[in-house]
Amino acid sequence: MDPQAVLFYVFSVILLFAAFRVITVSNPVHAALFLVLSFFQASGIWMLLQAEFLSITLVLVYVGAVMVLFLFVVMMLDIDLESLRKGFWRNFHLAATLGAVVALELSAVLMGGFRLSQPARAVGAALDADPMPNTQALGIALYTEFLYPLELAAVILLVAIIAAIALTLRKRKDSKFQDPSQQIRVQPKDRMRLVKMKSVVDELDPPLSTPAQEKS
Repeated sequence: MDPQAVLFYVFSVILLFAAFRVITVSNPVHAALFLVLSFFQASGIWMLLQAEFLSITLVLVYVGAVMVLFLFVVMMLDIDLESLRKGFWRNFHLAATLGAVVALELSAVLMGGFRLSQPARAVGAALDADPMPNTQALGIALYTEFLYPLELAAVILLVAIIAAIALTLRKRKDSKFQDPSQQIRVQPKDRMRLVKMKSVVDELDPPLSTPAQEKS
């Protein structure tokens, strides 16, 4: 067995273990760390498959930005795990049914993807005949054969961004925010108030006597 096959099996075993721990561990911080570990193993597998662009993109985008931000948010929030576990078994049947449907759909898509059509074979043969960088080959595949799925994914991401912004703009009683329009309209006199006071205060009352003076 060559070293490449050994590394593939090592990465695959660690990836499966980390992915299983993501959905079974109870602590959300540990789940996020296991997800980071699974991303690194998937990046190693893509590197073995000579998909260098996807491997580096997975590490930079998901591990370096998304998961780090998610991990900081989870660690800063005070999450009540007991309240999250309530109603789990009551909705388990619906969740299991939806999960089975999604798994069947993914299986149907993957099984169909292994049977290459005639245009896909022609593109693959052309790529094999004319070797080119991995990034250039990925760009040709995305913007020719997979253009419509790429546009659909872009629309879905745009809707997700708009929804996230709309959720953050909700008015809450316990949230503190600043009004930029009021900050722009503010005048210097509104920021600071000058109070005139005398530099010397007249003594209106006689000084208090000390205890020693009272005894005398």
